[in-house]
Amino acid sequence: MRIDKFLKNSRIIKRRQVAKEACENGRVLINGNVAKPGSIVEEDDIIEIAFGKSNLKVKVTDLIDGAKKSTAGEMYEVIDGES
Repeated sequence: MRIDKFLKNSRIIKRRQVAKEACENGRVLINGNVAKPGSIVEEDDIIEIAFGKSNLKVKVTDLIDGAKKSTAGEMYEVIDGES
């Protein structure tokens, strides 16, 4: 799954366009590497996102295409930061 789509489906970032812009600005890392909007995410990947002054680090636990709000939280596990 593309990183911009994962961030939107998991509800970490509310809109895909915002997720795309975060990737383009170098604020999203996958396993320590800067992610492009089309970078592929797989289970067990570590994603780091810089939100202004705070950072969020999560581990991908599941890839759910078209996740509902109730199941979105099951797509990742917070390692460090706030969701």
